[in-house]
Amino acid sequence: MDGGIDATTRSDRWGYPVRTASDACIAAIDAYYDQVLAYGRDRAVILRAARHDPSCVLANALSAHFLAGKDPAESSRLLGAASDSLDNATPYEGAVFGAISCLMAYDRDDDLAVDRHFELLKEFPKDLLSLKRAQTLCFYMGRPDLSLNLVQEVLFCVIGHCLVTLLLNAQQVLVYNKDQSYIYGMLSFPLLELGRMADAEGAARKGLGINSCDLWSQHNLCHVIQYECHFEEAVKFMETCSSTWNSCSSFMYTHNWWHVAVCYLEGDSPLDKVLEVYDHCIWKELERSDAEPAEVYVNALALLMRIYVRDHMHHIAERLMLLANVFKDESMWHVEWHLDILALWALASTKETSKAEGLLKSIKSRFSLMSRKKQQQMQSAIRLAEAIYEYGRGNFQSVFDLLGPDFDVTGFKMIGASDEQLDVFNEVWYIVLLNIGQFSKVIEEVKKQVCKRGAPFLWQLLEKAYSMEGRSDAPLAGERAKVLEAASFK
Repeated sequence: MDGGIDATTRSDRWGYPVRTASDACIAAIDAYYDQVLAYGRDRAVILRAARHDPSCVLANALSAHFLAGKDPAESSRLLGAASDSLDNATPYEGAVFGAISCLMAYDRDDDLAVDRHFELLKEFPKDLLSLKRAQTLCFYMGRPDLSLNLVQEVLFCVIGHCLVTLLLNAQQVLVYNKDQSYIYGMLSFPLLELGRMADAEGAARKGLGINSCDLWSQHNLCHVIQYECHFEEAVKFMETCSSTWNSCSSFMYTHNWWHVAVCYLEGDSPLDKVLEVYDHCIWKELERSDAEPAEVYVNALALLMRIYVRDHMHHIAERLMLLANVFKDESMWHVEWHLDILALWALASTKETSKAEGLLKSIKSRFSLMSRKKQQQMQSAIRLAEAIYEYGRGNFQSVFDLLGPDFDVTGFKMIGASDEQLDVFNEVWYIVLLNIGQFSKVIEEVKKQVCKRGAPFLWQLLEKAYSMEGRSDAPLAGERAKVLEAASFK
């Protein structure tokens, strides 16, 4: 399979052969694996691999993918360098090159890119970096089902048991990945996105049992505890873990603190607690010289929007204005869909109407250049963008007209957001319904949600809708909200 190990071949951390005579090159590749899987800050280490051996296909392909959104010209050059050396590559390197090339194609077909990663992982199932890369693609496709299938496929290839057994006893993966926590975090996340919370919790705890510092498993376990409305438990767990976050990426660092802040907010803690996390654990990240600003902004905006929905605009006006000013700079546009949609809200709600209109027009222009298949996948994202722009301007009837009477944000994962991140758009929807007098519709929708997850804010909305309809059960909903608040933080 590898054409033989010789003086010009090294093995990477998975044990797969890489054509290079440079120990420094392979060390940088291995370091990159660790940085990506651990959400580290030094993912640029892969560029050293290409410098140590400019002819190494794997080093060039991984470097090209790393730079794809940062330096397109250099990324293209590196992918070309990898292509030029393919005749000397090992089959493993060729498979990785093929998968990355498909992923980076100008007219990329997402389904085809996932298929290429499936093929790669069938032959090289220990390559957890390729699994992570494929799962990230699935996340931005809004396809947790495919993401889970990738993990199951890997586990199936590794240990050769039926899938049912694998899910019940994922520890069998240790036959080939001993002491690897990462596989369990990668199993846990699609499970929780598919609503399989008990299975997700089990996988996350398994990962943490191997490595308590595995950030992805920490994050996933927090998701589960938070979903169950055990907000105090989630905060205590994450604050205990927080000492392990100092070397993680700007996104993961601020996103983990975002979860903490949302738990405080959902548990109806004093707003000062929420804003303390925002100021000192999210916004303060920008002071670091190696911070990735866009990764901070998405979590900052997402938190402020939740506060705004809860009618606390006067507490966040200055903070929101600072963020809106950031997005007057068009170079901050189109990093990802989720950030664009949040930025639309920030600009519109701070009366930066011209810039908001410009961003929305630019989003639609980019949409028009997509393939027909991609347009079909992203059509609802355009509709959400339009609606959030109108929401920021206070045009509630326009929001309703755009989203229709049966809006449910669970079908909008393609903007690159988890269920927890998407929840705020459902909250926006309920506020819109209240403002246009659709009280019965609010009651209908919120009652569905509290049957799944009885967060205090949902009960507060139900109390308000009952009151506006003049129903006698409004006090009962209000009492339920107070009981849940009291139980959230004792």
